[in-house]
Amino acid sequence: MASDFDTRERILQYAREKFMGMGFSKVTVDEIAAGLGISKKTIYKFYPSKEELLRASVHMTMRNVQEALEHIRSSDKPSAEKLAETMIVIGRQIGRISREIVVDMQRSTPSIWRELERFRREMILDKLVAMVRQARAEGILRNEVDDQVLIQMIISAVQGILNPEVLMQSSFSAEEAYRTIFQVIFAGSFSDDARKGLKVLDKQV
Repeated sequence: MASDFDTRERILQYAREKFMGMGFSKVTVDEIAAGLGISKKTIYKFYPSKEELLRASVHMTMRNVQEALEHIRSSDKPSAEKLAETMIVIGRQIGRISREIVVDMQRSTPSIWRELERFRREMILDKLVAMVRQARAEGILRNEVDDQVLIQMIISAVQGILNPEVLMQSSFSAEEAYRTIFQVIFAGSFSDDARKGLKVLDKQV
């Protein structure tokens, strides 16, 4: 028999995939229960409401990003490679979030959307800014590149890519947009010797 922890995690993993792919409103607790072969009562034992299940799903995404970024930050790799790997993590995690769930959260669960927005600003951007400053200290950035301009470009890109209006009107995915934006930004910002770090981005995304 599965433990409570295993059951809870199984529910969360399955619900997260459903929410991120289809949105919040289109997914019902009945569908989640049927897909897992369990009762709604079992789901409500761990998650009192569908909204709390969504909140837990978003928190899981936040934890995954935070742990991955901290692992990159604490590694001994060159800053160019750290920046490229950071883009991979952000692009893959954000790319899992469909256009539908972005718009749905704003409309149906604004408090959860605000949590995700705050995390994006405070966690992701802070890590990126710290890495840019480390890259400058290591001489990886070209001399003529202004750090504040580069940082503002990064902030603008990150803030704009999850804009619901942009996502709904575009044919590209969030992951594709992240990859292109940051390839362009860093291809022009790295010194010639450091550009090989972008090969990590090309290879893994």
